[in-house]
Amino acid sequence: MIALVTGASSGMGREFCKILAKRGFNIVAVARRRHRLEELRRELSEEYGVKVKVLVHDLSDPDECKELFAEVERANIDIVINNAGFGVFGKFTETDLDREIEMIDVNIKALHILTKLFLQKFVKRDRGYILNVASLAGFMAGPYFSSYYASKNYVLQLTKAIYEELRDARSNVYIGAFCPGPVKTEFNDVAGAEFAIAGLDEAEAAEYAIEKMFDGQLMIVPKMYAKFAAAAAKIAPAKVMLAATGKMQRSRTLKEQELPVPVNTGADMKLRLSDSEIEQAISGIVDDIKDINEIN
Repeated sequence: MIALVTGASSGMGREFCKILAKRGFNIVAVARRRHRLEELRRELSEEYGVKVKVLVHDLSDPDECKELFAEVERANIDIVINNAGFGVFGKFTETDLDREIEMIDVNIKALHILTKLFLQKFVKRDRGYILNVASLAGFMAGPYFSSYYASKNYVLQLTKAIYEELRDARSNVYIGAFCPGPVKTEFNDVAGAEFAIAGLDEAEAAEYAIEKMFDGQLMIVPKMYAKFAAAAAKIAPAKVMLAATGKMQRSRTLKEQELPVPVNTGADMKLRLSDSEIEQAISGIVDDIKDINEIN
């Protein structure tokens, strides 16, 4: 059994490799930093006795994504975890355009290419797992983190659509989206942000994702606060949700001074709901959480 993990040199990618190696999977570890991958190879080989193949690729280049698939096309890959990705934090008018395009290339293009190529192979043999690492950000828009949130919306919606196509075809191939909130990894340093909400432990997050993947869960959302946030994003008025998300993002920055709260967004509105409206809202949250945690 073989698992391929992108973004394997650090963070959750590294933890995914450890967890799968512990379960007896041989590993194909993909990232840009060879020395980190070689350290991981030695660690996994010595501790778990598995084979580890190191592949160095810059996934912001679509051609290298295709080269990666060509290198392993003949291997009997069982699991693909599209984990590579990063964020760019700041006002949309001030963030670096080239860096944002690079982020889109990794978060969207690379994931799209690898998902399509491996899925075509998996469908032909009618087995295999693809886990796309999205984010809680995929359920909403994110002022001051706009491009990253938008990229994770793409990942989540693409994965859901493919899931339904596979279900309708009665395929035995699995695809799912892992949607964590903040996780304690190098991500914050790369994005230039510090999160106000305590992050998940990366090993705990990766273990949860793998467990739910093997259970066949479509949307994997760890921790109750994240489940409620995902549900709230579906039912809260758009302007209220945007103002709340924007305020949360402004509290995270390491680079910007405190910004004034935008006016006329509805953030300071007191919503007066009738008993029946409150009951309906609670019912909607419960139903959404069930949708997140169960397969239809």
